[in-house]
Parts: sequence; C-alpha cells; structure tokens
Amino acid sequence: MYASVLTKTVRDRWLGMTIGVGVLVAYMLMAMAVYRDIDFSIYGEMPDYVLNLMGVPKDADIATLAYGVMYGFTGSLTLAGLALSMGGASISGEEKDGTIGLLLANPKSRTEVLVAKAGAMVALVTLGSLVLWVASLATPAMLGIDIGESHVEAVVLHVTINTLFYGFMALAVGAWTGRRALASGVTMAVMISGYFAVGLLPLIDGLADLAKLFPWYWLDGGDPLVNGVQWWHLGLLATGTAALFTAAVVGVNHRDLRSQETSVSLLDRLRAHPLTRQIGERLAGSARVSHISVKTASEHQGVLVVSAASMFSMLGLLMGPLYKAMESSMAQFADVLPEAMMAYFGGGDFTSPEGFYQIETFGLMAPIAVMVVTIVVGAKAMAGEEVRRTMGLLLANPIPRSRVVLEKALTMVAFAVIVGVSTFAGVAGGSLIAGLGISMADIAATCLLVTLLGLVFGALALALSAACGSVKVANYATIGAAFTLHLLNGLLPLNDDLAGWARWSPFHYYLSSDPLKNGMHWGHATVLAGLVVVLVAMAVGLFDRRDLRQRD
Repeated sequence: MYASVLTKTVRDRWLGMTIGVGVLVAYMLMAMAVYRDIDFSIYGEMPDYVLNLMGVPKDADIATLAYGVMYGFTGSLTLAGLALSMGGASISGEEKDGTIGLLLANPKSRTEVLVAKAGAMVALVTLGSLVLWVASLATPAMLGIDIGESHVEAVVLHVTINTLFYGFMALAVGAWTGRRALASGVTMAVMISGYFAVGLLPLIDGLADLAKLFPWYWLDGGDPLVNGVQWWHLGLLATGTAALFTAAVVGVNHRDLRSQETSVSLLDRLRAHPLTRQIGERLAGSARVSHISVKTASEHQGVLVVSAASMFSMLGLLMGPLYKAMESSMAQFADVLPEAMMAYFGGGDFTSPEGFYQIETFGLMAPIAVMVVTIVVGAKAMAGEEVRRTMGLLLANPIPRSRVVLEKALTMVAFAVIVGVSTFAGVAGGSLIAGLGISMADIAATCLLVTLLGLVFGALALALSAACGSVKVANYATIGAAFTLHLLNGLLPLNDDLAGWARWSPFHYYLSSDPLKNGMHWGHATVLAGLVVVLVAMAVGLFDRRDLRQRD
C-alpha cells in the first residue's frame, strides 16, 4: 500500500518537476553561452554583500557566475517552489479533492499515507537535483569552459536539502490545517522573506548578523560553490526538515480530516449576512448560471486576496520607508553594479527610489503576483470545469461556449486589475509616506503594464485550457513559457549580438522603456494588449471546436 501511494504521487507530480528541471538545464546552457562575452573585471570591485544579493561568488568566472545566479536564485526558488507545491498538496490537496477518504479506506494508517507522500517528494527532488548536477558538469564541457575549482556537487547538495526543507514546511502546515492554499502561502512567504532578508539586511549597519537566522542563508551563505559543503548549514537545514516532518506526522494524526472542501466563499458570506443578502442574491444570479464570471471569482478569491495584499503591503507600502532607511548606503551601488546585469532583475540601479522599486517590486515580484492570479484563473477556466465534471451543468443552460470563455476571461481581467490597483496603492503610499517623490502617473503606467503582462500569460493559460482540457498542462506550459521568456529578456541583452532577440519576449514590452521614470510607452502597452486579445480569441475558437470530456 505504501508503494501504491508513492507511485501514484510520483505519477501525478513528475511532469511539473520535469518541466522545471528542463527549463533550468536550458537556462544553464544559455547562461554560460551568454556570459562568455562579459568583461568580468567589474565583479572584482563589488562588495561581498552585493555579490551575495545577486548570487555571484567573489572573483567569479564564467562558470561560477552562471552557477551562482542559477543555484543562488533562479534554480533554488524554482525547485523550492515545486517542492512546496507538492508538500502543500500531499494531505490538504487530497482533502480538498475529496479523495482522502478513499485513501484511508484502504488498510493503511494516516502516518503511512504521509510517509508515502513525503517519500515521493524526496524521490522527485533528488532525481531533479541529480539531473541538474549532471547538466552542470556537462554544459561547460560542451562549451569548452573550464570550471576550475568550483564545487558543483556541494552547491547541488545544498540546493537539494534547502528544497526539501521548504517542501516539508508546506507538508507540515498542510497536515495541521488541511488548507492547501495556506500551506503554500505560508511557506512561500517564509521563503521570499528569507531571500530578501539575506540580501538586504547586510546593507543596514548592525543588522548583518540577523541574516544568518534565516534558513535561506544556510543555502549559500557559506559559498559552497567556492568553499565546498558547509556541514553546519546543512545540519541546520536537515534538522529543520526532520522537525517539520515530525510536526506533520503529529498534525495529521491529531486532526479531524475533511472529506471534501468546506470553505465558505465570499459570495456565500454576502448572501448570509443580513446587510448584504440582496446584493449577494443579485450577484449570484439564478440557477440558470446568469453570471459565470461571479461564480469564477468566488472560486478563486483566496489567491486574489493573498496576491493583492502582498503587493500592497510588503512589496508596496513598506518598501518606501525601507529605501529611506537605507538611502545613504545605496549611493555606493552607482559605480559597481553593471547596468546589463541589473536588467536581469528588471532594470533600475538602486541609486534612486524609482530604481529601487523597479528592482525590488516591479522587476520580479509584481509580474509573479499578477501571473499567479491570471494563470490560476486561466488554467482552470475550462479544464477545471471538465475535471470537476461541472462543464455539462454549465452548457446545459442556454448559453454558447463562447460566453463561458469570455466570462471566465472577464474574471481574469478583473482579478489582474485588482492586483495592479493594489500594487499602485502600495507603491504610491510608500512613496508618500517616505517622501520619495515618485510620479503618481509613472507608477500608474508601470502598474498598467504589469497588469497587461500578467494578462498575456493568463490568456495563454486560458487558450491552453480551452485546447487540451488539462489544468496541469495549462499551468506547467504557461509557467515554463513565462520563466523561459523572462530569462531570455534578462540574459540576451548581456550579449550585444543577441540583444535584438529580446523583443520576442513579452517582458521586453514591460520595463524596457523604464516606465517608472519615463511614463507610459503606449506602443508597448498596445503590443501587450494585442497579445491578450489574440490569445483570448484563440481560446474561444479552440474551445468551440473541441470535444469536451466529462470525466478524468
């Protein structure tokens, strides 16, 4: 029975790990090829904490620069994200899908189910890390690059244990709460806050040692790529992983498990409250599905609230006072950070509030926040209804297929706008509180562009959902495309011969015009909006011509 649960979990989760590792392998090959033409003399002038923030070891060469950026940032976040998704779905995912009862109806204990789920996660993470290790050795050999004394095996080992740490954290939270979204959200918050703390605390006098308290510091704080395995750091991560597994076992054995999703939607709360009952009834429509968009919004309210709140508070409002506190330290970045390298993080230069916000908020986190919302809605728009076997109920009403697609798209647009407006409110508020003087119009322009960028990938997920009827394919393919196109946009400009190809990435039409300083580039906005319209139109056509499935 253990083997059956483990095998089923591996079968359900292998595709996401395969795509993630495949993208990282392609990135490794591309990064080393691009970095061959970079003048490395500038890195010798950078302070240690700047190199740490960028994931670049001191005295970097081609190999260590590529390894540092991938394993210290891109690869680590990608693998940890995949692991926390697996961990969060291990128990709470089965509860939400209503399948936990089927598992436990077999002669197996809760602990056995949990151990099997954990074993599958360990197996997939280990296999993925082994593939990365082999690729890390094969890539420089293919390109004729000498990796010198780089301890590739050490950094891969650190990444593996770090990945399992966050995966088991999500497993523990999910086992105690039964909430998949909460498990993923809490773990993601711990991971992202740790990354920023390790990168930013050394910039503040007297706070550098606090960075060592965050688990993310144990990943590469001792520079394992240069110095080899840091056993003390690995011991802390391994001990934490074991403690989280123990907590998961205790949690799953002491909690009443749910056989189905019992959460109350926002629409249900509106209808239950006396003051908003009429509004809720009107929004709900009739049993003839008069408002598909409202139904869709109610199903995905959780991810919207988390994304919008994060962008307003941590990455918007708080960043203004944070920059003000570190403003005197930021001037030293002017001469040591190459403009081409900072393009990978969205541009900016740390020497102005606009540049600081562009790097810390708009470069990566704002696109991720909008895309999380739009891809979730887009991928589940049609495929989710088919998987839940509710598509027949929708289409049994007198509505055309095109209306289903367009109303789902309408919800996706509304959600993206809400996250964009929340980002604008947070950044504008942070600028006002700290007296940074950033133009409100320029903030609005940047937020509009990131909203359109998120909608491009949401519309891609919508089209894939309509075409194949698979939530997994729509999710993984869209995330893979977004990840790859972001890397291309960040890396191609580093090589003058390849810079022009960056125009094929939607990310080029987001920040390349520096909208936080120069305002709206309407040509770029038109390109992004046009892509959204084309992809939604494709979704309508694809869905209208496909035979729908009413079961898995």
